[in-house]
Amino acid sequence: MTSSPRTGARPRASGRRLLPADPLLRRLVLMGLVNSVGDGLFVTVNVLFFTRSIGLTPTSVALGLTVAGVCGVFAGVPMGRLADRVGSKRLLLVVGPLEAAAVLGYAFVHSFAAFVVLACAATALSRGATAVRSALIARALPAEGQVRARALLRSVMNAGLVVGSGGAAIALQADSYTGYVTMMVLDAVSFLGVTVLLAGLPVSGTAAGATGAAGAAGAAADDPRGPRTALRDRRYLLVTALHAVLELQLAVLTVGLPLWIVLGTGAPAAMVAAVNVVNCLLVVVFQVRASRGVTDVASAARACARGALLLAGGCLVYAAAQYGPAWAAAGALLVGALVHTLGELLTSAGGWTLSLDLADPRSHGEYQGVFMSGQAAAHVIGPLVVTLTAVDHGAVGWVVLAGVFALTGPALTAAVRGAGPGAVPAAAVRPG
Repeated sequence: MTSSPRTGARPRASGRRLLPADPLLRRLVLMGLVNSVGDGLFVTVNVLFFTRSIGLTPTSVALGLTVAGVCGVFAGVPMGRLADRVGSKRLLLVVGPLEAAAVLGYAFVHSFAAFVVLACAATALSRGATAVRSALIARALPAEGQVRARALLRSVMNAGLVVGSGGAAIALQADSYTGYVTMMVLDAVSFLGVTVLLAGLPVSGTAAGATGAAGAAGAAADDPRGPRTALRDRRYLLVTALHAVLELQLAVLTVGLPLWIVLGTGAPAAMVAAVNVVNCLLVVVFQVRASRGVTDVASAARACARGALLLAGGCLVYAAAQYGPAWAAAGALLVGALVHTLGELLTSAGGWTLSLDLADPRSHGEYQGVFMSGQAAAHVIGPLVVTLTAVDHGAVGWVVLAGVFALTGPALTAAVRGAGPGAVPAAAVRPG
């Protein structure tokens, strides 16, 4: 389990329910659960709603979502900077209802242009909110408990996605405009529910009221040059870019692997669902355990390096699924999904620590915005990268991806060498 964000003890299930004993972390967990259930409802039905109810072509939907993804890449930094000025909690209290309005707006879209505009607004709000929530957690929880707390939150969020996706199956079965819109209404309600829970969160979310980074902030405050600027912090930018390469694993799982199963192996198409179930269950059960031992920059870099090797190994196992009978291909895919997910768990835990400990605690919003923008960029270009390698070139493409992951781990370790929590990076350039 995770360290208690207030006392340093392990957060225990509070008697009658499997929730952390600490009230602050418990509320954060509830917020994550409500939000992820709503996300599961929406993500499961949105593409079918856009094509079958609105009447957009699959190509138009893909183009619109790509444009929206690019907008999301550029949303993190300005939202993060705004959070540093007005406070993360205060900003999220505004963003939550806006996200609810955006998802409800899809019900009134009847043209491609309107779809693109709304998708861009919704994605920018979503990506920006992710960065602001990360900054809020960084300021609300003490440093020693943050990584494990984030691991717990990620486990809960994956469980919520599974619940939401299962609930959306009803709408998929009905395949009606009313059913799809009902899922969107419920998603909007989830945003409002999270906002209500956030309002009672006993933190200010501002730099002045931060408790999680108090020690590091005190040390950084002695720097006469003032807070660092993330966009001029070369080490942080390099680490962000390298970790974004590791984030290509998401496209491997969601785009490359389904296409590879159907087009490149003899395994049944049902294996697409099977590997997704394996991934979700492993994340729910083992993400907290995988975060143990990730306590500082050095251990985070080692976790990312080990995770990168596991991701590379998963790609090689996927490549092997091309050969042999259907049962052998299915077995290889399951083994590959297991190895892949273990790599994902380690790189996630390492990334959280790097994003926090290499940041200036006085500018957590901006720094988290930069890091989340790197992840968003990987999610935008990932499908293209995976398609041009593994999907188009088969086993050779999988080997190329494996090489990319294997080389990224040592590069990231080298990039953080000599760095510490809140330390001034050797290559950082201060604003004049």
